Amino acid sequence: MIAPLAKFIDWSALQMAYALVGLRAAPESRWKLDEALEFLNGPDFIPAASDPASIEFDGPRHFEFPTPRPSEDEENNIVYGRLYRCAQRWQERPVIVLLDGSPSVGYHSAFRLLARRGNRAGFNVATSVASYRHKRRPRRPIEWNCLKSARAMAQNVAEIRALTGWLLDEGCPSVGLVGFSFGGWLAGLTACSDTRIACAIMTVPAVRRRCSQPVVWRRARDAIQALKPALEAMDTTRLNLILSTPVIPKENILLIEGIHDLFAERQPIEELWQKWQQPEIWRLPHGHISGLFVPGLTRRVLDWLIPRLVR
Repeated sequence: MIAPLAKFIDWSALQMAYALVGLRAAPESRWKLDEALEFLNGPDFIPAASDPASIEFDGPRHFEFPTPRPSEDEENNIVYGRLYRCAQRWQERPVIVLLDGSPSVGYHSAFRLLARRGNRAGFNVATSVASYRHKRRPRRPIEWNCLKSARAMAQNVAEIRALTGWLLDEGCPSVGLVGFSFGGWLAGLTACSDTRIACAIMTVPAVRRRCSQPVVWRRARDAIQALKPALEAMDTTRLNLILSTPVIPKENILLIEGIHDLFAERQPIEELWQKWQQPEIWRLPHGHISGLFVPGLTRRVLDWLIPRLVR
């Protein structure tokens, strides 16, 4: 895709996202930054142990399980997902876990198509709703702060690990993660904490908290500027993938970078690539949104997964 069009699509989507979110600066006294840093730097952020999920199915595909990291918001404490099984002997086939971006748009749309492609290639495909998304979002207004954000990230990683444990206990030989945007960040955090993950693909991933995205709304710009010290402080922890180390071989990690991406900035991804000892990286001529429509990319991704998941 030509650069001006790819960047215009991303720029327009960014402005719409910030307009809908209505980001406002909160007083520093309500950031709960010190508590967040203590949590992120402590052993409870991503514990060494992880129990398998207690999954219950509602029909052949839809499942749910209690989150292993309960929050103060009751609606957020049930994980919802879908398992697209292979037609025959699904428990003998590897699994691709698709991790959505922010906001979660693939779960109800693109992931269904990707799951069909994965099934035809011989993979089971699992998807789940990230914390505070869709049915997991509380009905009452919630006030975000650094501590709540850190706990939500820990909750997401714990849920991915719990789902992985259940799939392996069911007999599936291997589990790989394919994350998009925010989901790519979660895939990276999980690859830095769980050796059971066979491989991880991080597509146009977020890498850290702070960003320099172009925003036209003055209120949103002021809020981002006010939060900058807090975001930079959180980036000194394991939340920043550049400061983390994968526990799976670099040969089983793939980074996909959009050259014209305005959401996931190229510089942090390049820094991550260097820090992680240069795993395979695809630098593709598309943006964040237009990357969804790259011809042949799904086939390339599946071809990359086959030798790493089929044992």
